[in-house]
Parts: sequence; structure tokens; C-alpha cells
Amino acid sequence: MDRKEARSRAEALVSKMKLEEKVTQLRYDSPAIDRLGIPAYNWWNEALHGVARAGTATSFPQAIALGATFDEELIGEIAAAIAEEGRAKYNAYSEYGDRDIYKGLTFWSPNVNIFRDPRWGRGQETYGEDPYLSGRLGTRFVKELQGDGPVMKAAACAKHFAVHSGPEAIRHEFNAEASPKDLYETYLPAFESLVKEGQVEAVMGAYNRTNGEPCCGSKLLIQDILRGEWGFEGHYVSDCWAIKDFHENHKVTKDAKESAALAINMGCDLNCGDTFRHLWEAFQAGLVTEETITEAVVRLYTTRFLLGLFDETEFDEIPYETVECREHLELSCRAACEGTVLLKNNGILPLKKEEIKTIGVIGPNANSRAALIGNYHGTSSEYITILEGIQRYVKDQVRVLYSEGSDIRENRVEHLAMENDRLSEAMIVAEHSDVVVLVVGLNETLEGEEGDAGNSYASGDKESLELPGSQLALMKAMAETGKPVILCLMAGSDIDLSFAEEHFDAILQFWYPGARGGEAAAKILFGEVSPSGKLCVTFYNSLEELPDFTDYSMKGRTYRYLEGEAQYPFGYGLTYGKVEVTRASLSEGEPRSIEVVCQNLGERDTQEVLQIYVENLDSPWAPLHPRLCGFARVNVKAKEEVVSQVALDPYTFTVINDEGKRVQDGKRFRFYAGCSQPDPVSCHLTGTKPVTVEVQLD
Repeated sequence: MDRKEARSRAEALVSKMKLEEKVTQLRYDSPAIDRLGIPAYNWWNEALHGVARAGTATSFPQAIALGATFDEELIGEIAAAIAEEGRAKYNAYSEYGDRDIYKGLTFWSPNVNIFRDPRWGRGQETYGEDPYLSGRLGTRFVKELQGDGPVMKAAACAKHFAVHSGPEAIRHEFNAEASPKDLYETYLPAFESLVKEGQVEAVMGAYNRTNGEPCCGSKLLIQDILRGEWGFEGHYVSDCWAIKDFHENHKVTKDAKESAALAINMGCDLNCGDTFRHLWEAFQAGLVTEETITEAVVRLYTTRFLLGLFDETEFDEIPYETVECREHLELSCRAACEGTVLLKNNGILPLKKEEIKTIGVIGPNANSRAALIGNYHGTSSEYITILEGIQRYVKDQVRVLYSEGSDIRENRVEHLAMENDRLSEAMIVAEHSDVVVLVVGLNETLEGEEGDAGNSYASGDKESLELPGSQLALMKAMAETGKPVILCLMAGSDIDLSFAEEHFDAILQFWYPGARGGEAAAKILFGEVSPSGKLCVTFYNSLEELPDFTDYSMKGRTYRYLEGEAQYPFGYGLTYGKVEVTRASLSEGEPRSIEVVCQNLGERDTQEVLQIYVENLDSPWAPLHPRLCGFARVNVKAKEEVVSQVALDPYTFTVINDEGKRVQDGKRFRFYAGCSQPDPVSCHLTGTKPVTVEVQLD
């Protein structure tokens, strides 16, 4: 059914409810209304990279790894698989009358906040630092999760609206200040794309204030922009227990009933938390009308009707066997392969089994399940760590030795032992190995969400770009062995890799690759698959070059406004091939695209990511550096030439001025077509420069 029919049915059903019943339906854990035949429904479910927190489901790579794929089609396939498994689980749970949390069809995903600062622990949940990339991938995720049939397969949610990316420790009282230009150029575009193009069914507000208003009760964000400028018709949900922050932390209201009234009057329909239980008091005090309460309930029931929750649907027969089916497991492995970024290779990769007798696999993340999954994850029936992936791949053809090497954070593994108690074992393993695969990094206890993390101050954010001291000692010891070392990094953010760049033979960024990430890692290491991921975040040289964490100005941040040189730039990543763009030309007419001709000069087949950047040569409002305006994945066989049409951002020839208005300013544009940014560091690391195309508008 269309939204008009769903809303009409919602209005008819809600009209039969008493006011007290309506108020109960605005909680995330909406109780049953037996007299109307309405079952209980829990709105809270998660699907960031697989159905989460409700038992077994396919574990896909964490969102930051999906961002590194630069692959819209892949993201769509993953979202469709998540929706299938979500329906299969919902069908099975419903048969048992189980309507608990994390078992509904309203998924609070994706997270399209901009990863503007590498300290932010939740940056791993995003698609990276670029508004255009985040918008394209997030929109495809939403479209495929929700489907395009007469019944919505599952409901997606764009979060966290808006201007939200740390610090975690103060998010409940923090006021993020963003200029109109930064707001409309950086923090809002991905949300706009998900709403206007993706038709996302829900939007979740952030914990913090933005320019003085709490995001879950903001006239500017909810009424003026979301529902006004963008025409959003779905429902708005608060982040969990964010509304109580209004009076407890932000101090913009006096008590819970004022907070509840502010939120619902501004357009927040659903409360993840319990503050809306005070709506009855707010109504009695004249702070909110029954009409406002009714409208919020109607919006929520419109979603339930769109999902077919009161009808028989084509999705009711999706069997439980869909969960973790072979097709989805293979898709997860493919995604992990595509998201892997090769940062350095002196020729040691890919490894050749026939040339190696013994391989040493060393490091705290080498055999770690936690390092596979990131946060907001489900449960896998099988986990394949990097150690296990290598062991399975080489079988008995190569001897595999293993040492944990160090604890991931503490200075010893056994608490009664001396410091660095696994270091000598690691050196012994290295001594007896032809090559060392050193697996270091973080996990969700070292970067994640406030309150969910186990780090020293429980904020979830990182204090520095360096790995813990225990791992730095291990890295130094491995460098001193003189053995060839391949560093494998498993983390959801920028880590300082200057030591590894200087001392090790190769560096691979695996992110958090999903429960079977070790299978993908082995395929990459031994050359069955060429790495083809690209960094979706800038790797900085130090935090000293960045503004304060609480400064939300984009000056000096991300590749678009970086004032120095990156350690590894956004968009960078090597392959086992050698693909170069040889020609490029801008199409005529609309929609605009660029025809790109590329060739693989190498000896190995590979995938590559064609990247188009645009530089406005006239406007003072253009970003400091060329910005991404198009990308496409291509398969390029060795010695082959491929011609591709790369679609351009419809806003390519526009800029955001200081008032936050999108305008066409300037006539001269320069496009860069290549497999990286056109910056000097990327050109040096890749050994090639993008092709330029000059354009003069009439």
C-alpha cells in the first residue's frame, strides 16, 4: 500500500484509542491494546552490519569497512540480506509470541554522521568522513533494506540527526556549534539524501544540542529542515534516554513533563526511554494537546501498516533457514575483501604458499573474535579469525606458528607474570618463521559508544592515534627480528602507522571485517583476491594538527579542509594490479557523467575504484581541496583497458555559501579522474596522477 492508504488506516485505528492508550504507544516498548486486537511492539532494533543483539545472524563487516568498499551495489545487497534475515527472525519470533527488544522490523540503522575527528569512538559505525560518499552508500542501504514493493520489507532509520560525532563523554550536555555553511555542506547532505531520495522511514535525533537546541526537540532540525525543507513524512525517534537530558543535563527545561512536551511539540514521535510517560501530566498541565499526541501515534501506526504488521504479506513465508544462509555468508566474505585497504607493499604481497615453509602469525588480534565484529553486532554461529583463516587456507602445505605477543591493552597477559610476558614467545615464533603476519589494533572495548566501552575513562573515544603501549613494544620487537613483517591492522578508525610504514614490508587495513573476516584475510594475503578498498577517512600524522575535539568547524578537518599532509589520504589504497586512468571526458546533457578510460598495466587482475574529484576554480566558498563528486567500482583484468561512465553528484557545479545556501558560483571547474585523490601524498604513494579535465560553463 502507499503512504496515503497506510495513514488513512492508521487514523481510523488510532481514532478508537483512548488518550491514555495513545500515550502508551509513544514508547519504544509499546504495549498491547487487547480490546483493539493490537499486539505489543518493540520499536528498538539494530542492523548496522547485520541483524544485531537478538541471537544468530550473518555478521557483515562493520560500517566503516563497508564505507571503504566505495561500492553502492554491494551495500544494497547487504541491506537486502539484512532485511531478509530480519523478516525471517521476526516471523519465527512472532510464532512464539516473542515481541521483545531487538525482535521487530524497525531497524535503527544506518548511521550517516560524518566521521570528522579520528578520536570519536563511534566513527566505526559510519561510512567515513565524506558527505557525498556517506549519502550514496546510506541511501542505497535504505532503499534495499526497505524494498520497493507494496509492503515495506523493513524500516530503516537515519541517525543521529544532526551534527553529532563526539566527544562521547559529554554528549548528554554538549552543544555542537556549526556555522550555516558547515551545517549544509558537511553535516546535513547525507541525511537529506536518505530522506529525499531514499525515502527513509525514520530519523533518530542525537543526544547533544545543535546551536543551542536539543536535537530531539529542535525546531530548526525537525520542523524547519526535516519536515519543512525536505518534506519528511515518516516518524522521528529520540536517541535512548536523550529526552531526559533536556532537564537533567542540557537544562533547557525544568522537569520531565516539560521535556516530554518540548520533544513531542517539536515533532519527536517516539521515545526511546521513559520520559514520554510524563506526557499525561504534560497534557493535564496544558503543555501539549491531544491533537499533537494523536498525530505522533498516527505517524507510528502508518509505519506499522506500511510494514504489513496487521495484514498477511509476501514476507510472512520467509523461512528461518534464511538466517546465515550460504549466500549471505559468501556476501559477507566478499564485502570483507572489498573493504580491505592495502596501504603499503614492497612486493612481499601476495604471499606464495610454495615459497614459504613456516609463517608466524603474531599479535593480540590474530586470534581475537572481538576484533572481527566491531560494535552493534549480532551473534555468529562461526567465527574465523585471521589465524584460523590462514590455517584453513594453507592446510598442511605451510606450518603456521602462533603467539599472542601481547595483551591488547595491558602490559602483560597473565596478571602474575612480568611485563611483556608474551614478547619472548613472539620473538621465538618470528625466529622460526619465514615471514611474520603481525595482527594488531583495537576492538569495541577500546573504541565505541559511551557507557558501552571498557576503556580507562569509559567514554568510548580514543585519547591518541597510537596503539596501546603493549602493542607498540611488540611492533618494535618484531622490527628488530629482521624477518619480513606484514602488519595487519584491525581497527575502526585512524591509527598512527608511521612506525609500520618505516619498518614493515606491507600494511593491510582490515577494519572490523565481520565474523568470518579471517577467510577474507587469507584470500587477500595469498593473492586469491586483490585488495581494492580505499580509505574513507583521512589518516593523520598527529592529533596536534587537528582542532580541539569539541570544535565542530570543518577548518583543518577531513581531506576537504586539511591544511597539512595526510599520513595516508582519504581515497587511497593499493591493489595487486597497476591501474591508471589514461583518458577522461565530461558528458553533455543531464544527468552529467564523466567517461573514464583506464588500463591495468600490472600482471594481476584486480578491482579498482574510479574516483572523480571536482575543484571550483572561481568560488571563494569552495572547499580548500577538490571534493569527491563521483565514484565507481570496475573490474580490470591484467593488461586490459576498460571504459566506464561515472555518474556525477547532481550538486557538482554548486557550492554552499556562508549563509548555508546552495548556489552556482563560478564558471571554471577542474575535474580529476583517477584511482585516488589528486593530492601530492596520494600521487607519491600510488606512483600515478589522476587525469585532469578542464570545464568552462557558459
